Amino acid sequence: MLSTLELCRILESGFLPLSCACSVNPNGFLTIKIYDAESGRVDLLLTGVCTAELTSVRDISNLIGELRTELRAGRRAFAGAFSNYAG
Repeated sequence: MLSTLELCRILESGFLPLSCACSVNPNGFLTIKIYDAESGRVDLLLTGVCTAELTSVRDISNLIGELRTELRAGRRAFAGAFSNYAG
């Protein structure tokens, strides 16, 4: 099993060119914030992420892939919300 520090380090490096900050709350759950470092815009914020199933690099890689998919979907949804705007 990976340490929480190593888990956070892997997560934080998985979202370049965006920035990722990972922190552990007193109950042992993670908060993951993915954001644009220049603008400060937060693209995704997850709280209460359980580490029990993140026991291997593959598990972490799968999580990163899922979060990247969510980021892409969120951007498409946001852009789509304004694509029919007639002004």
